[in-house]
Amino acid sequence: MNEVPIGRRVAYWRNQRGMSQQVFADRLGKSKSWVDKVERGVRSLDKVSVLRDVAELLNVDPDVLLADTGQPDPEQRAADRVDAVRSALTRHPGLAPPAGPAPDPDRHRARIAHADAVYGHGRYPALLGLLPSLLDDSHRVPADQRVQVYRLTALTLVKLDVVDLAWLAADRGLAVATGADDPVVAAGAAAPLGQVLRAAGRHRHAFETAIVSAHQVVPLDDEGTAAERAACAALLLQAALAAAEQHDPPTVAELLDDAHGMTEPAGPERAAVDAARVAAAAALGDGRHAVAQHEALTAGPGWGLLPLEHRAAHLVDVAPAYVLAGDLIGAGRVLLAADRLAPAEVRVRPAGRAALAGVLGGTRHPDPALLAVAEAAGVDAAR
Repeated sequence: MNEVPIGRRVAYWRNQRGMSQQVFADRLGKSKSWVDKVERGVRSLDKVSVLRDVAELLNVDPDVLLADTGQPDPEQRAADRVDAVRSALTRHPGLAPPAGPAPDPDRHRARIAHADAVYGHGRYPALLGLLPSLLDDSHRVPADQRVQVYRLTALTLVKLDVVDLAWLAADRGLAVATGADDPVVAAGAAAPLGQVLRAAGRHRHAFETAIVSAHQVVPLDDEGTAAERAACAALLLQAALAAAEQHDPPTVAELLDDAHGMTEPAGPERAAVDAARVAAAAALGDGRHAVAQHEALTAGPGWGLLPLEHRAAHLVDVAPAYVLAGDLIGAGRVLLAADRLAPAEVRVRPAGRAALAGVLGGTRHPDPALLAVAEAAGVDAAR
């Protein structure tokens, strides 16, 4: 299915990162000749440690480089790793005694921070490899750390459309957060549950969960702290998107305006509100308005404040709006931009793969770069 040599992939991503062969070699601790031979296929990348170093320097998942070396395609590799997460979630702490000493809380917190950074770069297959041990160890750490692990698990699984398992993780996280007596921790658990309920088609339940949780974080008669207001805004965005999926424009507008008022003008939370306006317009079927808002967002200063994963996911989610607006070239352009930011958003995430197949299927002369992405992802480009 895929026949692009790994060396050509290394060259492609090196160029994408703006590095010459010499710069790349220096940062890797290799010679320029070594890099040249790898890229020409004269020398193989047969050591796992070297492959990981190359992938880390290129800021891509190793799976992206391995996609066409006879290995399963990225979607299949992610599916295989989901099984390990499923097994970890079935090892409920109340049913089996913990094995070995309790993890050091500080080290465990550092592991969570690393996993959060991996998620923030959209490296979902790599994160799936980290989650099972984090889930196993989280049963004996402070509640806020347990909530963070369940949150990451739910968010990753909902990305991969494993909704039943994401629901379990989100529910576990909310159960832990309820006993933590911290409204911000509770909000951090409620927001992923809202996403999962939306993904499951339970839009009314998602709306109610988000609204109730938002008012618990910041009651109507209380302004709240900065952290509480940010958490409340995130929940209001979930409620607004659920309302959009129920085709309720007045409620969408009201909630988005409320979230806007909860955020600082130059902060990432305000940019997240603007991104949600785009998603809501697309969900309401107004492709042209969504595209116009998207282009205003990406041209403004707030776009760069959003995490890399958020930007890539937004680009994938706005692609159908371009299709609705009759602009297949624009749809392909945003998918390529998403692939440059976080390849797994397009190559692994089902929504990205579907958007890619849809654009290729509707385009008579697709961009060769888009065809290359489809080939690497194992997406059928037949039209």
